Order: sequence, then C-alpha cells, then structure tokens
Amino acid sequence: MKTFEGSMTALATPFRDGKLDEEAYRALIERQIAGGTSVILPIGTTGEAVTLTAEERARTVKVAVEAARGRVSVVAGAGSNSTAETIESMKAVREQGADGALIVTPYYNKPTQSGLLQHYRALARAHPGFPIIAYNVPGRTGVDLLPETLMWMADIPEVVALKEATGNMARAVDLVEKCGERITLLSGDDFTVLPFIACGGKGVVSVSANVAPRMMADLVATARAGELAKARELQVRMNNLHRLLFIESNPIPVKWALHLMGVFGPEIRLPMTPMTEPNAARLREELSHLNLL
Repeated sequence: MKTFEGSMTALATPFRDGKLDEEAYRALIERQIAGGTSVILPIGTTGEAVTLTAEERARTVKVAVEAARGRVSVVAGAGSNSTAETIESMKAVREQGADGALIVTPYYNKPTQSGLLQHYRALARAHPGFPIIAYNVPGRTGVDLLPETLMWMADIPEVVALKEATGNMARAVDLVEKCGERITLLSGDDFTVLPFIACGGKGVVSVSANVAPRMMADLVATARAGELAKARELQVRMNNLHRLLFIESNPIPVKWALHLMGVFGPEIRLPMTPMTEPNAARLREELSHLNLL
C-alpha cells in the first residue's frame, strides 16, 4: 500500500470573483513542486473545504491532479462528521484521480474511541486499496484519536499514515512505540517539525509551506538526515513565521501572506474575513525579513 512522507503542503484555495481561480491554483502548485514539496493536499482545513460545494471540491481536486501531472502525490481532504458522507466524499476524490484521502476524525458529534475505530474501518471497507491519512486535530474537532486506538487501526491496511496535530512530543513517542513501524507518522504542527521527526516522524503536513516551500522542504530533509544543527537553525528561523500564520484562524493569515507575495488575490469566504491591519503589518514585516516578498 502506498504511503506518504516528506514535506507535504495543505494547500490554500485561491478565489477570484467568488469562484476557484484555476490559473492561480495551478501556479501555486507549480511553486510547491519547484520548492521541493513531496505531496500536495487540496481541500483540507487550509483549503476552506467546508465552504466549498461538492462540485467545487471535485473540481479543485481535479485541477490539482492535472497540475501535479504525477510529479508529486495528491492527497485530498475528504473527512466529515458523517461516516456515510465521508464514504461518498472519498468516492468523489478518488474519481478525480487523487492518490489518497486525508480523513479528519469526525468533529462536533465527538465519537468514542470505539466509534473512531469503526469509522475508519467502514471507510476502508468501502474503498479497499485506497490509502488514508488519518488526521487528529482535537483543537478543531473536539475529539482525540489516542495512540491505543491508532494501534488497533494498524490492522486496517488502508490507513497508511497519521497527521498528528497536537504538538505533544510525549504523544509522538507513544505513537512511534505503538505503531511507528506500520503507520507513517506526520507532524501536523509547523512549530514542532524537528522534534517530531527526531521522535520518529517521517514528515509534516504544513500550512507554512504554502508560503515557504523550500525552507520547509529543507527543514524536513535535514531533520530526517540527522543534520540537527542545520535543521535547528531552520526551525528557529521559521518559528516567527509560524506564529504569524496562526495569529488569526487558519487560513486567514496564510491567504493574506500569499496575497502580499503576489501569488493570488485576497479573497476569502465567510465566515472567514480578511486579516486585521495590525497583524497584516506584522506579517508583511516578517515576510520581508525572510526575503519572501
């Protein structure tokens, strides 16, 4: 079963006049590939998937697959808080040519650990042979996928990786001990890429890589190669950028950063609103400091 590792970008979605800006999206993907990104992930949280229609989500994945042209893998967000709806979403992204699906733990309804296990088993039964990256982000979903539960999920061949976004290094050690040999562990927290990889992780699903793909790719590569001094320098250098890209709700800051950089326009969908001016000024200053403008 194919798995995914390295520097992976949770893509922002550009809009123009209320619609997907396909030209800008293709340019963003080219920029990612040129910057060393190994996997692109359309229509996740950063891609504003929850404000896209089903037709828009399908088109966004199709454009990403076409733009990637097999040079990097495409893993599309397909999770929801309904198992039946998630199965249908996986069918849609699979039909558009995605190489796998990023499946967040069901949010709001707060399933038990048993419910989480049965959820992923049902997805795998519905889509045998289609790789799944499970996504644990308790701060957004209100439910925590525990290491013990992931250990049981290791019996599901389709679950090839976990995006762990707690930033908890003790948790990372537990995950590696319980299932690191079977499931690829990916940081979902830009602030802790180096320590996560040092604990046994094999990459990151990054928001900041939208803005600085080469820096993130270099950080992941040096950390995995054991070049700790260089990796530490890169982690420290990027940390203020990470702070500013999360100073307001994701993806508000990252979309504004890409706008400031001339990558695409400033449009964002309600209930998200443009970045406030004081934070925008701080972000502009940091982008200039990193020579990204």
